[in-house]
Amino acid sequence: MQIENTAALVAGGASGLGAATARALHAAGAHVTIADRDADRGTALAAELGERAAFAAADVTDADSVAAAVASAAATSAGGLRIAVCCAGVGHAERTVSKRGAHGLDAFARVIGVNLIGSFNVLRLAAEAMKGNEPDAGGERGLCLLTASIAAYDGQIGQTAYAASKGGIVGLTLPAARDMAQYGVRVVTIAPGTFDTPLLAGLPEPARTELGRAVPFPSRLGDPAEFGSLAVHVAHNAMLNGEVIRLDGALRMPPR
Repeated sequence: MQIENTAALVAGGASGLGAATARALHAAGAHVTIADRDADRGTALAAELGERAAFAAADVTDADSVAAAVASAAATSAGGLRIAVCCAGVGHAERTVSKRGAHGLDAFARVIGVNLIGSFNVLRLAAEAMKGNEPDAGGERGLCLLTASIAAYDGQIGQTAYAASKGGIVGLTLPAARDMAQYGVRVVTIAPGTFDTPLLAGLPEPARTELGRAVPFPSRLGDPAEFGSLAVHVAHNAMLNGEVIRLDGALRMPPR
């Protein structure tokens, strides 16, 4: 897919992996719409990027706000929305049963609601918009890129909700790609390992260093720019479809 002058939407694009992806797509020439609940960070990033960047207030769990963001992004290019990335997500640590009792059902539902249902909400609405695009020379109309986690495969103690939500994203990738194949819309998921994102920024530096040392090679936390770089490659490489790509430096998470 040609990225230059293409409309792209990045949900959860105000910070972390989403912000890095927005930067990478913008640098490749895309018209980038940053969709996020955090208006301050989102508008600041759009201002930093300048021309071909805009902010749209959106909550991935809200169909109307995502639909509005999709429409806004599609309007930035005559070719319609071609790239949609969902990086929005939340974490939660709680054991299935602990001394305090059973895992809170509301907390479990919230993580599933944001990470899994929210990702599917972006996917379904973006794919619907892409279906109407004119195909390019290779017959492609769009790319929907989702964000899972290696926790989908190596969930740790206390990660039942998070691992289940990310496992759901892994599980829907192939059938969604098969659903959209007739329209020339690809669906791909990236499953990152431990990355230097705001989620880890609050940890003490010794803890961050230890997390990095656990990665076989390179023995450090991932740079969000590396996630953004992979997102750009996926957009360029039309044969990547229905696939989940681990981006983890060969890390396999231990139980704790």
